[in-house]
Amino acid sequence: MSESKPDGDVMRRANYSSHSPWEPIVGYSRAVRIGPHIWVSGTAGTDEKGELVGLNDAEAQARQALRNIERALERAGGSLGDVVRTRIYMVNVDDWPAIGRVHQQVFGSIRPVSIMAAVSGFVHPAMLLEIEAEAFVLTADET
Repeated sequence: MSESKPDGDVMRRANYSSHSPWEPIVGYSRAVRIGPHIWVSGTAGTDEKGELVGLNDAEAQARQALRNIERALERAGGSLGDVVRTRIYMVNVDDWPAIGRVHQQVFGSIRPVSIMAAVSGFVHPAMLLEIEAEAFVLTADET
């Protein structure tokens, strides 16, 4: 799908899919872009085949989830450097240091606003976390 472009005073909406089997079942997109805003839905640590990476390893799942977010942002015309907010949902609150370490490695110099919250679980019982991201893409003349 192409990048959103202004149409007069109206911003067009562009939906981006990761081709996850869950997207059509639940009715969501991996990312949505309207103007300079990109929202990336809750993203798990799955590979290109939809298989979970890092069984019982929150750090590996966080690393893969952030790679998936990076790909979604790039498809929508953004980058990790454009991220202004992340939301991290984890099953086991004791995993927060490992997840936080991965988040810091990716966003340490970007420093988006963020929250980490414990949840009771996800659709796939082996998923330990999901991460959402929001980005604001500045054009060259706005930087």
